[in-house]
Amino acid sequence: MNNDKMNALELPFKDKLYRFALNIVGNTFDAEDIMQELMIKIWNRMDQYTLIENKEAWCMTVTRNMCIDKVRNKKTSAQDISDYHHLRDSTPTVDKKLEETERFGNIMSLVNQLPEKQKMIIHLRDVEGYTYQEIADLTETTVDFVKVSLHRARKALKEALLKRNIKRYEA
Repeated sequence: MNNDKMNALELPFKDKLYRFALNIVGNTFDAEDIMQELMIKIWNRMDQYTLIENKEAWCMTVTRNMCIDKVRNKKTSAQDISDYHHLRDSTPTVDKKLEETERFGNIMSLVNQLPEKQKMIIHLRDVEGYTYQEIADLTETTVDFVKVSLHRARKALKEALLKRNIKRYEA
């Protein structure tokens, strides 16, 4: 059984779970902590875990719940923008890198001001590429709610970007 347990912990979607956790909790330390807690949870409940049909969806739901608990316990909503630098595309010149870093920081500060649900939905749709139905399942809402929340979040970001006169990223 130990080999089966070890193989189960080699999740092919572990990076996706980590990025998801990082987006919610806002720092690498807490995201890594969540991932370890998830692995322990799977290990301790291996008999139940092996029976789960959609392991990725189950792991996403458990990860989301652990992240929400961690955020609630900390009672903080500020995120360190430097934790998101790994998500940026590299650019050839230093000037462009500086511009991109500044623009990215401005956008992330605006995203962090969104309500928690909208922030999570934006991440799942625009960063992770989930479908509306998958997001609805993960957030325990309806597809219509997901669409409306995504529209409102994007509209709020657009208005805030225009207000701050932040240029659109040009490759």
